[in-house]
Amino acid sequence: MRKPRLAEFPDSVTERGTKHLRELAQMRADGARAAMLYVIQIPSADRFAIARDIDPAYGAAFDQARKAGVEMLAWRCSVNLAGIQIVTPVPILEG
Repeated sequence: MRKPRLAEFPDSVTERGTKHLRELAQMRADGARAAMLYVIQIPSADRFAIARDIDPAYGAAFDQARKAGVEMLAWRCSVNLAGIQIVTPVPILEG
């Protein structure tokens, strides 16, 4: 189903991504600041969501990491011949 203006992650099952979220949650539990940054290269995207239908394990790890205090950030970037620049924060939709 097409979801206009929505960027989603992941686009396939990502055991490595799930592992990284668990590691970030552990860092928070150990007292460190931890953040996950999703960089969106779709110029029209104005919101972001976790593709739970593609990788439910990643979705669960995302929820656990967020609950543990990992900061979740999504930013849209501008891509052109001069380079890539992070420009605009994008809201992350709830599960």
